Amino acid sequence: MTRISQAAATLLTTLTLTVLARVNTPTATHTGPPGDRDRGDVPGWVMITVMTAIMVIALLAVFRGQVVAAVQNAFESVSNAG
Repeated sequence: MTRISQAAATLLTTLTLTVLARVNTPTATHTGPPGDRDRGDVPGWVMITVMTAIMVIALLAVFRGQVVAAVQNAFESVSNAG
């Protein structure tokens, strides 16, 4: 494992654990009407989107060259087939 990939793995692990810790932290007791208990909380889909974006950025930071080469090969094979 290279220094860059090790640093990216450490960063990704730290970010993931931080997000999970924040999600699992209990919130203050709710004092509003019973119908709007979830209002003001970050919805689960937002957290999933943010975590996915963090993972994509971390993976691209490590494997940028391989991703660019794979996309170029895919475009070349499509243009050669047509």
